[in-house]
Amino acid sequence: MQVLVVEDEQNIALAVERGLRAEGFGVDIAENGEKALGLIRHNDYAVIVLDLMLPGRNGYDVCRTLRAAGIATPVLILTAKDGEYDEADALDLGADDYLTKPFSFVVLLARIRALLRRSAPQRSPVLRAGDLWLDPAAHRCGRGDERLDLTPREFGLLEFMLRHPDTVVSKTDLLAQVWDAWFEGDPNIVEVYVGYLRRKIDIPFGRSAIDTVRGVGYRLDGQGG
Repeated sequence: MQVLVVEDEQNIALAVERGLRAEGFGVDIAENGEKALGLIRHNDYAVIVLDLMLPGRNGYDVCRTLRAAGIATPVLILTAKDGEYDEADALDLGADDYLTKPFSFVVLLARIRALLRRSAPQRSPVLRAGDLWLDPAAHRCGRGDERLDLTPREFGLLEFMLRHPDTVVSKTDLLAQVWDAWFEGDPNIVEVYVGYLRRKIDIPFGRSAIDTVRGVGYRLDGQGG
């Protein structure tokens, strides 16, 4: 599991990194809020350990930005600010836990493990539309008994549409949910991947599960096409 440590005091950041790596975690370090947000945009972290007093964008702003973007990664505040109002502000902005410096690494580790237990996803049910199915937990999908080999992006696209059957979803929705909230490329990439998906889930079976709703978006037939 990968942990992001956002801490501008190098000795603390390195000590936390060494301790977490000894426990089997992967660790990235960001010394300021802007770098932290950049890393979060491109990586999937199990937990974020976040200092409040950072150069540039402080920890409050980082936490607020994450939650506004719909990123639910657990955030553990690790800070020298020990006032009850500081803690209340951080928790109100979306932090999940709060630990003040100086701290015991044993306690920090226990808090991280508790956050991981709380955020562990329950096994998702298999999603179905007629004989088209997708198992999110096992990362498998198919048509009837025939397994389909999808790329991660194709899989994410199909999963999102199966979660919203018979509903028109826009390119904006798909970009935000399947790519990311900060995607700045050509939105027509959605059309390209819908085409890839059709060539795998529809054309070989003589089916038409995905309809194009011109000027609006796409709709997946709840009966599988």
